[in-house]
Amino acid sequence: MIPDNFIRLNHYHEYPPDEMLARAKAFYADIRRRRSVRDFSDRPVAREVIEYCLLAAGTAPNGANKQPWHFVVVSDPEVKRQIRKAAEAEEREFYERRASDTWLADLAPLGTDAHKPFLEIAPYLIVIFAEKYQIMPDGTQRKNYYVPESVGIATGLLVTAIHHAGLVSLTHTPSPMKFLNTILNRPANEKPFLILVVGYPAEDAHVPNIRKKSLDELATFV
Repeated sequence: MIPDNFIRLNHYHEYPPDEMLARAKAFYADIRRRRSVRDFSDRPVAREVIEYCLLAAGTAPNGANKQPWHFVVVSDPEVKRQIRKAAEAEEREFYERRASDTWLADLAPLGTDAHKPFLEIAPYLIVIFAEKYQIMPDGTQRKNYYVPESVGIATGLLVTAIHHAGLVSLTHTPSPMKFLNTILNRPANEKPFLILVVGYPAEDAHVPNIRKKSLDELATFV
C-alpha cells in the first residue's frame, strides 16, 4: 500500500539507449569546459539568473530531506569589501604561517596567493552555509543528517547550474570562515561551507594549464 504522503513519479523521462548515450556525451562535452576562474569582470548579472541557479541547487538529494543549507547572495559593494578584507587576513595567515611547505608547493602551479581582488570585482558572492541543526519555533534544536555530504552535493549542482547558464565561478575557502557569520549576521547553527564567486570572466582571463584524471584513473568497474 502506498502511503498517503507519497505521490506518483510523473516527471521521469526515459530516453532510447542511443539518445541516452548522446545526451551523456553532450553533457560531458559541455561540463568539461567548466573552469575555476580568478579573473572576473564587473559586468552585472541579472538576479533572476542567480535565483534559478539557487533553485536548481535546492533540488539536491540530502539527509532525511532536512535541506540543511542556506545561501546568502552578496552584491552590496560594502559587504563584499568587508568579506575581502576579512578573507585576505586569514589568507595571509595561511600563506605566511599555517600552510606546510608541501601544501604551498602543491598550490604553486595554480598561482594562488593571499591577494583576492575577485571578492570585490565579481558581481556576486554566494556564501553557502551548512545548517548543523534546526532551531524550532519553540527554541528547541532538531538534528540534521549528513550535513557536509548534503551541502556538498547542493554546491556541486549550483556550480553546474552557473556554468550551464553561461557564467563562471570560483570556490573560495579561507579558513577559518567564522567571520562570515558576523558580517552576514547568520545564526550560530549555520557553519560557513564556502564562498562561491560568480560572474563573467574578464576579457583577458587566464586559467592554469591542468589536466583532469582519465576514466581509468578516476573509476573502477567491478
